[in-house]
Amino acid sequence: MKKYIFQSIRLTLVLLVLLCVIYPSIIAFAGRFAKGEGNGEAVLLNGKKVGYANIGQTFTDPQYFWGRPSAVSYNAAGSAGSNKGPSNPDYLKDVESRIDTLLKYHPGLKRSEIPADLVTSSGSGLDPDISVQAATIQIARVASNRKLGIEQVQQVVKNATTPPLLGLLGPEKVNVLQLNMALDRLAK
Repeated sequence: MKKYIFQSIRLTLVLLVLLCVIYPSIIAFAGRFAKGEGNGEAVLLNGKKVGYANIGQTFTDPQYFWGRPSAVSYNAAGSAGSNKGPSNPDYLKDVESRIDTLLKYHPGLKRSEIPADLVTSSGSGLDPDISVQAATIQIARVASNRKLGIEQVQQVVKNATTPPLLGLLGPEKVNVLQLNMALDRLAK
């Protein structure tokens, strides 16, 4: 019995050092070679930091494309989903509220046409991207509020669309911050 207790303690100590010291140190060292040197890839507009490439932001102005809702208000320190299941009344109330807002700002849009990523938050709460469908249904609103032609805004969305990784993995997506920055540059 004593033998197993000492083996368990040794294994615990080895794993503690490996997983709490060595592994995080390797990841932190590797992060220094990534864009932003492990501190996130800052996005600049006219020399001023306006956000990060891989962390979503809240856009509520009708002249901007809206991103995926966040259960943590895009706080990277508190990355998490809402942990509310599809039968939770609070969750359903939040989704219904988001649907009502979309229908208010997009006359003629049917409930069945609303993509899930515009009314449900992601698992991390930080998703910077939306689907091409989510961007497409917002084109008319953004064009109208910016006094631009629909074709012009469609082209901006097309230019901001990222294809699947290696042409195979994942869906096409649109980074909302990059898309809104492209619209702001277009207005100048």
